[in-house]
Amino acid sequence: MQNLTLTWQSAGGAAAGLYAGAYVASRVRKPSLSALLREAGTLLALFALWQLVGHLSVMSGDHALDRADWIHHAEQVVGLPDEASWQAAVTPYPVLVRLANYYYAVMHFAVMLSVLLWVFVRHRERYAWVRNTVVITTAVCLLVQFIPVAPPRMLPGSGFVDVAVVYGQSVYGGAVGGVVVADQLSAMPSVHVAWCVLAAVAVIRVSRSSLRWVMVLHPVLTVAVVVVTANHFWADGIVAVAILLFAYAVLALAARRRGRVSAGAEARPRGTAEERLEQVG
Repeated sequence: MQNLTLTWQSAGGAAAGLYAGAYVASRVRKPSLSALLREAGTLLALFALWQLVGHLSVMSGDHALDRADWIHHAEQVVGLPDEASWQAAVTPYPVLVRLANYYYAVMHFAVMLSVLLWVFVRHRERYAWVRNTVVITTAVCLLVQFIPVAPPRMLPGSGFVDVAVVYGQSVYGGAVGGVVVADQLSAMPSVHVAWCVLAAVAVIRVSRSSLRWVMVLHPVLTVAVVVVTANHFWADGIVAVAILLFAYAVLALAARRRGRVSAGAEARPRGTAEERLEQVG
């Protein structure tokens, strides 16, 4: 499988082009097109930053495997299921393994982009909330990823297999001269898990259709996929969900603060008018 992702240079250049297009569209009074291009540029810029962080973190990645070993051991101490046993239960079924690899490679971006486009087009008033959640969650994940952590598939001694490489479906480059490609050392936290839960929550909260609950299948499948493909530990997903909850809390506090400011702004003119009436009386 070819690498489906852009380099950070390509993504950054595309983001700059989209921002330029948004500016031109605003000048010719095409506000809807300008907004769409600007939002697309923002997402690509965020993706470029994500890719860049992976390349920066590899510079201090000497202990990435040790950190992954520690996480695996800590999970066993607290009683979490061993991801290697989950993977071993699936590996005898090549069709399931291939489907899992495709889901990991494709659905992460496809679903998130589809949800963002749907909210932007059909529920514009809720778009800012969804987009801001994506930005805050991904930004915090990036900060954590400055500390390199290897994925489970790099721990064959613990029973893990890189099934994407085995089936020729890896979206990552191979090692060159013994050096691991940088973006493979950003396993903690799992942006895959953060985004799949975020997308499901967005659809369930924004949509009024009874079918919206089908979206729950996406995080369920994603969590299963990242585990059986040995791309993430349980802990990677747990930390990702905690970061997502933090993003929701930040946005809720910001909304409450704006509500108080708006209420105060509305109350002040009324108070002034009442005082004037009293003075006239």
